[in-house]
Amino acid sequence: MDKKQKFRTVITYKDYFENFFVKQRQKVRDKIIWTFDLIEEVERIPETYLKHIDGADGLFEIRVQSASDIFRIFCFFDEGRLIVLANGFQKKTQKTPKKEIEKALKIRKEYETELRSNHDYKQKNKN
Repeated sequence: MDKKQKFRTVITYKDYFENFFVKQRQKVRDKIIWTFDLIEEVERIPETYLKHIDGADGLFEIRVQSASDIFRIFCFFDEGRLIVLANGFQKKTQKTPKKEIEKALKIRKEYETELRSNHDYKQKNKN
């Protein structure tokens, strides 16, 4: 079997993304997984699939379209090549809802706080 090179890895954090994902139709879930594979395996990701959100301090949106339905999955980078999924939603208007951005920023802050406290715990127990 030919194993493709991965340029980055997509992971979930807690069940934020999973709660969104399981509610989608199979066709949408397949398209989301296809998009994740593309993001992992393509060195330069087209903005059509991954775009930085202006004014959202390191937050990105993964863009998925299935037929006429448009979905956005917020994510952020950790350690350069690790993409952490936050929340997802179906986009129904031209503008991204502010509450969804705020939710993603809150998830990222929670992730970073948990990461720091785990790191501090490991450092403390090393000595």
